[in-house]
Amino acid sequence: MTTMNYLTSILFDDGAAKNLGAELDAANLRRPLLVADKGLVEAGVLDAVAEPVRSKIAAIFTDTPPNPTEMAARAALELYRASDCDGVVAIGGGSPIDLGKAVALASTHDGPLESYAAINGGVARIRATVAPLIAIPTTAGTGSEVGRGALITVDSGAKLALISPHLIPKKAICDPQLTYGLPPLLTAATGVDALTHCFETYLSPLVNPPAEAIALDGVARAWSWIVRATENGADGKARWHMMMAALQGGLTFQKGLGAVHALSHAAGALREPILHHGMLNGVFLPHVLRFSEKHAAGKFAVLRSVLGLRAGADLARAVHDLLERLRLPTTLTQMGFDAKHIPITVTRALHDHSNATAALRPDAEQYAQLLKAAL
Repeated sequence: MTTMNYLTSILFDDGAAKNLGAELDAANLRRPLLVADKGLVEAGVLDAVAEPVRSKIAAIFTDTPPNPTEMAARAALELYRASDCDGVVAIGGGSPIDLGKAVALASTHDGPLESYAAINGGVARIRATVAPLIAIPTTAGTGSEVGRGALITVDSGAKLALISPHLIPKKAICDPQLTYGLPPLLTAATGVDALTHCFETYLSPLVNPPAEAIALDGVARAWSWIVRATENGADGKARWHMMMAALQGGLTFQKGLGAVHALSHAAGALREPILHHGMLNGVFLPHVLRFSEKHAAGKFAVLRSVLGLRAGADLARAVHDLLERLRLPTTLTQMGFDAKHIPITVTRALHDHSNATAALRPDAEQYAQLLKAAL
């Protein structure tokens, strides 16, 4: 029996963020907490979105770390309760949106976040009482604005997924114009995150043909437009297509991700160095593609066709070449990851929820070899 869920209401267009006030009213949110990060404050994006609805916002939390933590969620929850909030508006990339989901969950659910992690059987413990959330992405990458999950580094140090249909935002407001000021490096890194979502969900062995169709369109769209968006941040057409690709990645990863994300989640949980999720995906993707190609030869042929590559072309090499063109890291060493981090990363990858839906599931030794190859 296959269950397929697509539940998000999405407002998508240039200038869509101007509708936030009306969407707050429609959701009956009178005192929401706004969750963002300091980068949005410095870039002026937070003011651009929030100023027209300032009177409707009860409090603003901007201390979201690059990889959201349970500690940050507790701090935001304290502000939420002190301000008598009735919901959350999350503005930013995946980190503020995921943190917003954690706050919405914790506002109505007691106990540590780890008890609600999917890997610990937490899916069934998350009830419909989760506070309502409106998500406004300012990067074209994670797709968290339409996803049912949130990645949080819990107090134990593990980076765990909170997954439930009750965590899907009540509304996603997708305004490509909010990404115009994103620097080239972050445009490229978040774009590769979207591309990887579409690659991995298409290759996932679970049965979900609608998700696979979305994934293939997302792969083609991201592959075609990521360079233009990176080279010219004001290219409105490229920004539109990249935000759509990110949205598609978020819709399709309901089908499950794979070994790239198992590794990225595991490495991203390190306290030092702090590693960017999209960059990690880019480094790992070619190696995982090579590892799993023989196991999914038919799907690899389709991917080559969709991307306009010749039959039999080295897909992993094509991804590596794209990373170089985007001036992204191609090795873990460039990112500050050392061989000493391999054992804990392998352990965490094996227990990551994405491992279960990998096209070809690595064992401990194979994960270690993938990490060594990526160094």
